[in-house]
Amino acid sequence: MRKRYDNDFKVMIAELLNSGRKVREISEEYGVESSCIRRWGREFKEKSGDFSKKQELTPEQIELRQLQRELKEVTLERDILKKAVGIFSKSDR
Repeated sequence: MRKRYDNDFKVMIAELLNSGRKVREISEEYGVESSCIRRWGREFKEKSGDFSKKQELTPEQIELRQLQRELKEVTLERDILKKAVGIFSKSDR
C-alpha cells in the first residue's frame, strides 16, 4: 500500500533539499524514497511551494475527460451486448 504524506511534510522535505542537504541524507533520516524527495523538490519549485494546488483544467480538457468517460462506458455496454447476443444465439440452436 502506498504511503501518503501531507503537504506540510512535503514542504519541509523540499525546503531541506533546497537548503543544500543531500537527497540520500534526507532519505535516510526521514525514511522517504529518494525518488520522492527529488520529485517533491521539482514540484516545490514548479508550484511555488504549495503542493495543494491542483492543476487548473481548461473547458476543453474538462469536456475531453467527460467524453472519454462516456466513450469508455458506451464501449463497455457494447461489449456486454455483443456477448449477450452470442450467448442467446447459441442457446437457440
